[in-house]
Amino acid sequence: MRAESIIQAVNPVVHNGSVNSAEQRIIQRLAEELSATTQVKTWQVKAAIELLDSGSTVPFIARYRKEVTGTLDDAQLRLLEERLRYLREMEDRRVAVHQAIEEMGKLTDELAAAIAAATTKAELEDIYLPFKSKRRTKAQIAREAGLEPVAEQLLADPQLDPDALAERYLNAEAGFATPTDVLSGARSIVTERVSQDVALTGQLRERLWSTGKIGASVSPTASSEGQGKYADYLDYAAPMDSLPAHRVLALLRGERDGVLNLQLAEADPRDVTAVAEARSGYEAAVARSLGITAPADAPAGKWLAQTVRLAWKARLLTRFESDLRTRLFEAAEDESVKIFAANLRDVLLAAPAGSKAVLGLDPGLRTGVKVAVVDRTGQVVDTATIYPHAPANKWDQSVQVLTALARKHGTELIAVGNGTAGRETDRLAAAVIKELTGAKPAKVIVSEAGASVYSASELASQELPGMDVSLRGAVSIARRLQDPLAELVKIDPKSIGVGQYQHDVSAAKLDRALDAVVEDCVNAVGVDVNTASPALLSRVAGVGPLLSRNIVEHRNANGPFATRKDLLKVPRLGAKAFEQCAGFLRITSGTDPLDASAVHPEAYALARTLQHSAQERGRRLAELDPAEFVTEQFGEPTIRDVITELQRPGRDPRGEFVTAALKEGVETLNDVKPGMILEGTISNVAAFGAFVDIGVHQDGLIHVSALSNKFISDPREVVTSGQIVKVKVLDVDAARKRISLTLRLDDPLPGQSIPDQPAGSRQRNPQRNGQRNQGQRGARRAPGPRKESAPANTAMAEALRKAGLG
Repeated sequence: MRAESIIQAVNPVVHNGSVNSAEQRIIQRLAEELSATTQVKTWQVKAAIELLDSGSTVPFIARYRKEVTGTLDDAQLRLLEERLRYLREMEDRRVAVHQAIEEMGKLTDELAAAIAAATTKAELEDIYLPFKSKRRTKAQIAREAGLEPVAEQLLADPQLDPDALAERYLNAEAGFATPTDVLSGARSIVTERVSQDVALTGQLRERLWSTGKIGASVSPTASSEGQGKYADYLDYAAPMDSLPAHRVLALLRGERDGVLNLQLAEADPRDVTAVAEARSGYEAAVARSLGITAPADAPAGKWLAQTVRLAWKARLLTRFESDLRTRLFEAAEDESVKIFAANLRDVLLAAPAGSKAVLGLDPGLRTGVKVAVVDRTGQVVDTATIYPHAPANKWDQSVQVLTALARKHGTELIAVGNGTAGRETDRLAAAVIKELTGAKPAKVIVSEAGASVYSASELASQELPGMDVSLRGAVSIARRLQDPLAELVKIDPKSIGVGQYQHDVSAAKLDRALDAVVEDCVNAVGVDVNTASPALLSRVAGVGPLLSRNIVEHRNANGPFATRKDLLKVPRLGAKAFEQCAGFLRITSGTDPLDASAVHPEAYALARTLQHSAQERGRRLAELDPAEFVTEQFGEPTIRDVITELQRPGRDPRGEFVTAALKEGVETLNDVKPGMILEGTISNVAAFGAFVDIGVHQDGLIHVSALSNKFISDPREVVTSGQIVKVKVLDVDAARKRISLTLRLDDPLPGQSIPDQPAGSRQRNPQRNGQRNQGQRGARRAPGPRKESAPANTAMAEALRKAGLG
């Protein structure tokens, strides 16, 4: 059955319902935008909007309504959802502008057409600009004094004498007592006319965006410390339309910090001649728009030239500078949010160690190392505080305590936080392992980003009542090893530490994007409804905080859920919420095996039909032809999904659990030397490169140019957060706490010559061959050949310069 037919059967209103012109415009616009990467038809967009408006969530639509939307995926749906919000806001503004001008009695057919044709909020504001001023402008005062004919005559006939003409229009009562006053008023009329020319302003704004430059210079009041921080931008200029997001945000932050002065100009602001030449081109465009063709020596030539110059510099350029600053920031903000979201997705979907007893260590010096032991289900079974490091130095006693705890609880993994004293505590864990006999636990370095935020949260006090706040961090560290997703959803995503200039972007936009990532990740993995925390349950499609609490309270009062249908007994969980969440909530030991799978209850009959058909025909499920089982309700995409799920019910989509083997003896920045080959974990990916945790409390930087043997524009083409890589140290700047790394292990150090090599002998990048390493800080996998990431070439100074870090 064709997708269009199925959509009519499932939701007839999508095709048969009436859609107003504004909504139709939005649908068409979204279809065009989504088709930039994949061909998307208007009916698909229309169907997705209908589902979203009816209260369906993106995870539910992406997974269980593929026929309705023509298999739009979650990424496309998220983009559609975000753009739909913007376009609807713009339509509301379009209506408001139209009504406001109409109420003034100034709406013409030409204006109405321009309002209807506007494609951005900026265009709408350009149209509305002449009508929204509540104060009388200089131009308006001049018109009221009868000076418009002066402007019209000088524009029409440059051979007129401006002063002689002005003498005829003196109006002392209105404030125009001299020819100079009159000509000034006439100039205000002309410059306002230029600023209200929608076509001209749109054209020149785009021209400035594509050819103009943003420049930065040091502020006279900048401190030496501030200048050091922004050293790369103290004498800087770059094209506006191609400036990387991280540089834009750095420049704007430098201005806010009082270190930099920023200027948007027609050319490099440092080159006065270039600016003058470029400016003349814009002034020429303004003159053409006014119909000015007079030679400079015409009687009115000087007045006209000054008017054009003022119209460009004082009216248009000043306005454009504000507009383009906003445009620069919004583009950089979008890119920054996108990077943060991608990194967060990688961290949340890191492979779990699974159901293993873990001893968690939250390192500390003076305050001691906090210890928490969790059993295979994540329940806390023991806690302690030890003081192995200075100033107490109770090393032997600490080893004894940890050894006893490991033996008592059958510890399989030791999780060590990567904060202060992390490497020293890692050595402590190694000493404990030596003391143990039989099957020994593996020690693991775990990111503790956000652990302190969780420890002091209301959720932590509810989950771990009566436990000291300082010990809760150790519990979080231990549980992160078992299941990163289940633990990290308890923390504000902004506290996980994988963002780029996250404090410089809109909090609302960032929160929206990160919440969407968390929701998508949780629903992609699925949630065990009988063990999940309220925080995890609240991220399931259709659930939310209130229902998550109700589910847990019902579970505590009535025991584990036996079937998915039992969820309907939860207070306030109605049919719509059940439809949205049921497929993502798993019951692993219930009465119906399908309840442990990702098959939605609405498709159970289909699943059983497929199982029966396979058994009856003596075939494997994979050998069935989905086309044979298409119905009015289910098309081939859903049938393929059900077959896949029946083959591997409840499978975890996350990768293999691996961790970096940190080099012994490399524990501080001073231990890191150029030429070392180290193993580490990608801790963050930015637009300019990737940061690697090599276990010395200071991440190293692999610049984007050092990630591959070929040109790449996006570091994520090669690496992702949580990936295990081998790197070569190129340079170390201990004073500035910076480490320059390369992913190409055969790269020479700065100053070394490149040895002659046979063609093709350079180490290849395994990522290009689909051999991407998956991993996180966790227990090392079973012995065997380890995949190695390919490695890069750049000196630290060059890497930092290109990265835009001062």
